[in-house]
Amino acid sequence: MFIFSSTSSFMLACILHVAAAPHPAPPEIRRADVSVVTQMTSTQLADLAPYTEFARAAYCSPTIVTGWQCGQACEAVPGFEVSLTGGDDDNIQYYYVGYWPTENTVVVAHEGTDPTQLLSDLTDADVLMEPLDPTLFPGVNSSVEVHSGFANEHALTASIILKEVKSLISQYNANSVTLVGHSLGGALAELDCVFMALNLPSSIAIKGVTYGTPRVGNPAWAALFDSLISDFQRINNMKDIIPIVPGRFMGFSHVQGEVHIISDGYAVECPGNDDATDALCTIRSVPNILAGDILNHLGPYQGIYIGTIFCT
Repeated sequence: MFIFSSTSSFMLACILHVAAAPHPAPPEIRRADVSVVTQMTSTQLADLAPYTEFARAAYCSPTIVTGWQCGQACEAVPGFEVSLTGGDDDNIQYYYVGYWPTENTVVVAHEGTDPTQLLSDLTDADVLMEPLDPTLFPGVNSSVEVHSGFANEHALTASIILKEVKSLISQYNANSVTLVGHSLGGALAELDCVFMALNLPSSIAIKGVTYGTPRVGNPAWAALFDSLISDFQRINNMKDIIPIVPGRFMGFSHVQGEVHIISDGYAVECPGNDDATDALCTIRSVPNILAGDILNHLGPYQGIYIGTIFCT
C-alpha cells in the first residue's frame, strides 16, 4: 500500500473538489452494453454476489486467504481453490489467484483503497498518465495512456500473476479468467483485463467485475478496452465519489459497463463510457464531491460491504 502524505492529501482533495450463506453460481456476466438506461432484475443483482465476495476477500491477509479461510467472504463462495497469494499491505496491495471449479475459471483479485485507513491514496493522488509498458502490453499504440500510479502498481505483480494464471489454465483446462477488485483494486483489475487479453490465447475468455473503480486512463485506453473486453461490469454504489476521479477535464475517461446501485435492490445499467445523460447514472447523480458520500465507497453492494474492517 501507499502511505497517505500531506502532499498527496492536498492533491487528492483538489481532484475530488473538481470533480453469509453461500451464493449460487451465477450465469455468465455481461457488460452493461446498453443504448439506454436499463433497470437490472433482482436475479441479475443476486448473480453479482460471488464477485462482490471475491473483492471483499482481497482485503484479507494472505495468511487467511490461503486455504480459503477468510471468514464470511470465503464461506460465501465454497469450493474456491487458492493457489497464490501475495502483497504486504504496505508497498504492494494484497492479491490472490485461484481456481473456481463451479465456473471453470481462474480468478484474480486485488485489494483496493480503504478510506477508513487512509492508505493506498498516494497512488490515487498521482494523476500523471503514461503509455502502457510494451513488455506487458505488446502491440498497444503509445497514444493509449493510463494513470501512472496504477500502471506502476500493476507492473509489480503482473508477471507473477500471469505465470500462475497460465499454470492454472493448463492444470484445470479452464476456459476463462475473471478479474475482480474494489477501488484501487478495481483499477488494477481493469488493467489486468487488457493485460490478460493480450497475453493469453484468444480461446480464453476474459471477464471483469469491479467496484467503486476510479477512472484508469484516457479515451484511447477506454476505446482499446471496449474493443477487447466484452464481458465487463464496473459497479458504482449510490453517491460514491471515487468513480468520478481523476476528473475528465484531466483527460481521463471510464470504460463501458457501468452499473449504478441507486438503493438496495434497485440498480441500473448505464450506456456509453463516461457520458450518460440520465440522472440515474453516476456522472449526473454525483457531479462533484459535495454531491457525494465517501462512505458509499465501502458499500453496501447489495448488502455486502467491502474493506479491511469487513474482513470477518
